[in-house]
Amino acid sequence: MKKLALATITGVVATLVIGVGPAPAAHSAPDHRKPGPAQRVGETYSAPLVTAVNNLPVATEVRTGYLRSKFTHWVDADGDGCNTRYEVLDIESETSVTCSNLSGGRWFSYYDRVSWTDPGRIDIDHVVPLAEAWDSGARNWTSAQRQSFANDLGDSRSLVGVTDSVNGAKGDQDPAQWLPTYDKCRYLREFVAVKIRWRLTVNSGEKTAMQNLAAGCSNVSITVVRAI
Repeated sequence: MKKLALATITGVVATLVIGVGPAPAAHSAPDHRKPGPAQRVGETYSAPLVTAVNNLPVATEVRTGYLRSKFTHWVDADGDGCNTRYEVLDIESETSVTCSNLSGGRWFSYYDRVSWTDPGRIDIDHVVPLAEAWDSGARNWTSAQRQSFANDLGDSRSLVGVTDSVNGAKGDQDPAQWLPTYDKCRYLREFVAVKIRWRLTVNSGEKTAMQNLAAGCSNVSITVVRAI
């Protein structure tokens, strides 16, 4: 069973480590300008939860032009015959399965704390919904960048298996509009991590709600490798 690398928990002092790989091409930056030394794929951001939330840039959300089809998803990026949905089911099963044979699997949906043995009851949720990503910066990305976001297996917090009906209730809402019944602090940490990983903004109401929630959560460090 495949496993994703979990984010490394560091100290409570914010740090920013610049990756040693080559700078990406100009089109890799969300605003299509050549990225400078402070904006490079592969750099690592780490800060306590409260600081990480406070550091999220605020901008007005723009839904104009959004289509779900602009985020090509469930692709087979590594060519092993299993698309992203099945890769996540493989990774998250509490019992040993393969993405081509999910028989005997068991999946725990932390949003509602329900376990399932039927993979058909599990949706793979984009922790930051596709429409929310579009609103907060992805509208400026290339098609390839949106596909990478929609199939992000590089960080275990980007995609999570949850009960289908709960995922349907969440829809494209942000934390100001929807939170899971359980483990709200975990959800906040994962939502913040994805926003940071993909350099997405928040609107003012979203940020206020996240700040209020973070104040009641453990101020653990959020460590993220930038994808863009």
